[in-house]
Amino acid sequence: MPLGKIQAQIVAALGELGRLDARQRAALAARTEDLSGDALDKLLQEEFGVTPFVIHVARARALRLGLCPIARLHVGPHTFERIPLEFCQQNLVFPAGQIGEFLLVAVANPFDATLAAKVKAVAGKKIIRLLAREKDLREKLFPKETARPDGFDDVVQKIGSAYGDDEEVALAGEDVSEESGPIIQLANRIIEDAYFSGTSDIHLEPQEKEIVIRNRIDGVCHEKLRLPKKVGPALVARLKIMCNLDIAERRLPQDGRIVFKQFTKKSLDLDLRVSTAPLNHGEGVVMRILDKQKTTLPMTALGFSDENLARYRDCIRQPYGMILHCGPTGSGKSMTLYSALNEINTPDIVIRTAEDPIEYTLPGLNQMQMNRRIGLTFATALRAFLRQDPDIILVGEIRDEETAGIAIEAALTGHLLISTLHTNDAPTTVSRLTDMGIEPFMISSSLLGVCAQRLMRRVCKQCRQPYEPEGREKDLLEKALGWSGPVHRAAPKGCPKCGGSGYKGRVGIHELMVSNEELVAAINQELEAAELKRIAMRAGMKTLHQDSLLKVREGFTTITEALSTVPPDM
Repeated sequence: MPLGKIQAQIVAALGELGRLDARQRAALAARTEDLSGDALDKLLQEEFGVTPFVIHVARARALRLGLCPIARLHVGPHTFERIPLEFCQQNLVFPAGQIGEFLLVAVANPFDATLAAKVKAVAGKKIIRLLAREKDLREKLFPKETARPDGFDDVVQKIGSAYGDDEEVALAGEDVSEESGPIIQLANRIIEDAYFSGTSDIHLEPQEKEIVIRNRIDGVCHEKLRLPKKVGPALVARLKIMCNLDIAERRLPQDGRIVFKQFTKKSLDLDLRVSTAPLNHGEGVVMRILDKQKTTLPMTALGFSDENLARYRDCIRQPYGMILHCGPTGSGKSMTLYSALNEINTPDIVIRTAEDPIEYTLPGLNQMQMNRRIGLTFATALRAFLRQDPDIILVGEIRDEETAGIAIEAALTGHLLISTLHTNDAPTTVSRLTDMGIEPFMISSSLLGVCAQRLMRRVCKQCRQPYEPEGREKDLLEKALGWSGPVHRAAPKGCPKCGGSGYKGRVGIHELMVSNEELVAAINQELEAAELKRIAMRAGMKTLHQDSLLKVREGFTTITEALSTVPPDM
């Protein structure tokens, strides 16, 4: 049986490479046995001494494909963003890189006509195929078990459970304790896995028969793991040990901090703010991840509209007065404050901050960590700051009448004071301060501006879908912005880049109420928040709802996300 077309082309390519002479090529052509599949490779190696690598080069030449040096490629956190690892393992393909709008994909079987179409459908891009040896592909996609350290799954298996397992599994061996190897490893892996997946908060929640671990990513909680009930107390105790809390006290809430680099050999410089609380089925733990390797974002990257950014910059450059930020926990207040301070931080200005906790360390700032156990509160810190010749004071939060009173006093005596408050929108901040016992005339004379903010999920740029809004959606846009036109929605199944959610990252929305004569008079007359809101809107304030729909118009997010973050204006 003569050589097939492809086999003949491989033999010819070996001749061009100088590895087979004319006599050897003629001998191969005269062969009568079937040399399809691996038979030709075996014959070339055993009888003609051709190495596997040279055969691989010749095959690439014959098929007019580029070669992929797959052994040199590094597998990083973004390698399988466009093509999921599971798909690559099932089809023996590897994403090797990108050139312009083309995705480079290494394949072992170039004759599979359907594979290119499948990869293109998953990746959403045109592809260029490169040839790789099956052995090399398998080594890259299925690393040897002995060559890698214990992964997250391995540690979970050691304590007798697995991802998504709803049944309580008996633990093997002796009883689990906070000093047992698997528990120590599990605590570390939970934190490391959360950090690498972009989690902001880790929730450890005891249920009747199991412990549920949930991670908040881009503002939405995702269930990560279920563990047997028996593991809960030991895991909580381990986390308490890591942040120097009393492991014997299980009846009262406790707050602490984990400096994670003390417990890992990996180069992760992050801290965790830990809060424990007694719940009906045991102790629950919530950990906020504070990444010390992150730097503050520039003001232009926070989501401020051009108009709001210009007005906010005017506020923070005033010589004295009070600027307040309001919003719920996790709405981006701290990042905005740090970015503002970073922008106005110069050698001729003295800045003092009182924080609980210190989330980011900025050069040039004098930062103080609160410690309520020894009586170091915001009020105590403020009193001390007033005797230390500051120009700008940042107070982490105004929680009580004492702190509010000293903050107003500081703002009225030549200092620029910046702080946060928990209210729903900007106008209700005035009502909150009067409820604390602050006189309206003191509020009106010290207040420069109030910025209410929220964080919304960004729609994935890779898979978002444009459409023309109709019905209620169109009415909302026309009422809030006086505009209606094409906007975007999230793809129902998402894409590999956004992990199938349709959203990736977050953007801020802001309601900036800047003081003016009319507003000062209204505060002095103790008018209701609704009236203050109308006065501020006449002066140019965009409400949270209006700003969220502006982000929809600009293509940052979707109407669904905007309405789920803030309700429409009354």
